[in-house]
Amino acid sequence: MNQPSPSITSEQALDLAQNAVSEKQLSESAFENLKRWVTEPQYASYQPALLQLIEDKAFEDLDTFFWEVIPFGTGGRRGLMSELGSATINERTIAESAHGLAAYYKKFSGQETGKAAIAHDSRINSSKFARIAASVLAAHGLTVYFFKTSRSTPELSFAVRQLGCDVGAMITASHNPPSDNGFKAYWSTGGQVLPPHDQGIIDEVYLATEIPVVDFDTAVEQGTIQLIDEDVAGEYRKCVAEHSHSSARELKGLFTPLHGVGETSVFQVLQHVGFKGIERFEPQCEQNGNFPNVPDQLPNPERDEVYQPAIEQASQTGAEIILASDPDADRLGVCVKNDAGEFVHLTGNQVGALLADYVLRKQKENGSLTPEHYVVETIVTTPLIAAITRSAGARIINNLLVGFKYIAETMDAEGPDKFVFGTEESLGYLAGTYCRDKDAAIGALWACELAAELKSEGKTLLNHLDELYVEHGFHLEGQVSKTCKGSQGNEQIRQLMKAFRSTPPQKMGQLTFTLVRDYADLEIRSLPENTTAETFSKPKGNVLMFEARAEGSPLTVQLGVRPSGTEPKIKFYYFAQAEVSEAGQLAETKASALATIEEFKQSLMDWIDQTLQTS
Repeated sequence: MNQPSPSITSEQALDLAQNAVSEKQLSESAFENLKRWVTEPQYASYQPALLQLIEDKAFEDLDTFFWEVIPFGTGGRRGLMSELGSATINERTIAESAHGLAAYYKKFSGQETGKAAIAHDSRINSSKFARIAASVLAAHGLTVYFFKTSRSTPELSFAVRQLGCDVGAMITASHNPPSDNGFKAYWSTGGQVLPPHDQGIIDEVYLATEIPVVDFDTAVEQGTIQLIDEDVAGEYRKCVAEHSHSSARELKGLFTPLHGVGETSVFQVLQHVGFKGIERFEPQCEQNGNFPNVPDQLPNPERDEVYQPAIEQASQTGAEIILASDPDADRLGVCVKNDAGEFVHLTGNQVGALLADYVLRKQKENGSLTPEHYVVETIVTTPLIAAITRSAGARIINNLLVGFKYIAETMDAEGPDKFVFGTEESLGYLAGTYCRDKDAAIGALWACELAAELKSEGKTLLNHLDELYVEHGFHLEGQVSKTCKGSQGNEQIRQLMKAFRSTPPQKMGQLTFTLVRDYADLEIRSLPENTTAETFSKPKGNVLMFEARAEGSPLTVQLGVRPSGTEPKIKFYYFAQAEVSEAGQLAETKASALATIEEFKQSLMDWIDQTLQTS
């Protein structure tokens, strides 16, 4: 770090910062975190730059850098990178994360030694941050297994299990913009850390003073850091390939890793099992943390825009399917041609329903499905999967909070031998027991097998989705969100959650709200009275689920509301259902539901804006 020469003392700097709080240029929380960095010896190397920022009165930047101690959310610690700050990803917060993980593991286990696995994706600084994390874990006495090259998140989860590790860490910010990075912490199961471990780790992070560290190259020479690569990755791909359920391979398509690591996992698995008609979309294959050839440089396969470059090529080459994985290749997006020859982007709910139906049908056909087998989904994932699962004669477990770590936890609690499939609406899919996190590779394998089988019957994934709607009812789901950045945004999210709880909307568009299930207070309240009608015991989390009915329509709608655990957003999930008595009625049902939901979404956003203006 370039060391400026500030002309003020730490006392003068704190006086300036305190005055900025009084003038509402700096939040109180930012001041408290800033004070630690200005006065405590473990932050000495950052203090000249910090004093200079205060002298320059860069309080807007300082609030961004310090408004919180970046927490462990649903996907670990993730956020904006900067050279310093408690609220951002930087060398210190990465070192603190690794230290917190090691210190908590040793305290919890009573052991002074152990084993850890570390991997990183292709993001800016991912390699550097991974080396820092490894150096800290090794200094704590753990033997570290370190992937030499960029790898996917499921490969890290696999490595933790395969190598018998006690903990693991993945350096990634998933599908976030180039400005971001993060630290995902894993436990010995191969799943991301869960309560109480997550809070235990963050407590150790906050207590961190001087952090032990060893030289990375020296540790490699001494064997405390052991380099791994294809020896483990090859075993991972073999385990994914073992979950093939079909020999159908005639399919023409494109795969894009969106400048991430998906070619090492998704594409190689597809090639290994014989999908020779799936080709790489070369303009987005280079591993590059700036994501230069992805529209808006936002590599999120949930966005329609990311597929446009690949669609242009696919339309010229006759491809029938487009697959996209996010930068750390744990999520998979799918586009497929409709009957008119246009590419349609499937949602995670639609892909999850298709894959659940596929594997349940295959296991039923070979006689391996029993009533004890189960499918797992989160509370914001489509009810269509529950209907499909029950129809197949298997169990559905769908009362989980948002986060794939809860699906992993359920696998181990219920017994992995009866686990069929786990999925969440944000493009996450998993089968088998080889890892405990979502995996784009297994999603791609099954999506291609199903598409190839349907092609041989003259059908597409969209045709089969319509067949599921006729059998189980039409389901329309989606998500909208409002971005609220920094300390001010955090307060806006808090205000919105309070408003939804205390003075919830009575009507939006054609929808009238009838009840709300509050997962924080563990109660069901009748609306519009907002009085308690019933209580329940779990799961507990900051989520609200509203139920509504449409006037003069058989349509029923649910609305889920929750703050994001990994992004500065409040998210709104909607789920609409309507029975379909016959195939000929489906088009009309779709059109009616879509019109109702579009009106509802506009009314929802108007209510949000009005609530923020009046609060």
